[in-house]
Amino acid sequence: MDTSDIALVQGSFAKVWPIKGKAAELFYADLFETAPEVKPLFARADMQKQGDKLMQMLSAVVKGLNDIPALLPVAADLALRHSAYGVQPAHYDAVGASLLRTLETGLGEAFTPEVKTAWTKAYTTLSGAMIDAAYPTEPPASAGTS
Repeated sequence: MDTSDIALVQGSFAKVWPIKGKAAELFYADLFETAPEVKPLFARADMQKQGDKLMQMLSAVVKGLNDIPALLPVAADLALRHSAYGVQPAHYDAVGASLLRTLETGLGEAFTPEVKTAWTKAYTTLSGAMIDAAYPTEPPASAGTS
């Protein structure tokens, strides 16, 4: 991500923040419709509070894009907590797609191809780090050792 990508993400999120409650509703409605397998992960959640947490987390991430190296350990910690709740690596793709559709709906014409690309870069960077942290791959066993 370069500084123009960061500016696009931060500027577009500033437009979403005033409608954060509606954005969270749109996000979870889209996620549960397009990836119904994740809905049981939220069976005991108060969705109003969950939506508030989502928007607070997004706000922190968007602000943190100016210092990605400092943001990555926070994302890794979040990923470890999510894996304890049953989140699987494949769920990250569903969440990213729902996030982009929510932004497209919420921003309307302001969701330009450039904004979409910037958000995709931001999400891909963070979700990749989160998946790596929560689901590390084990090195292959050494061949020829006894």
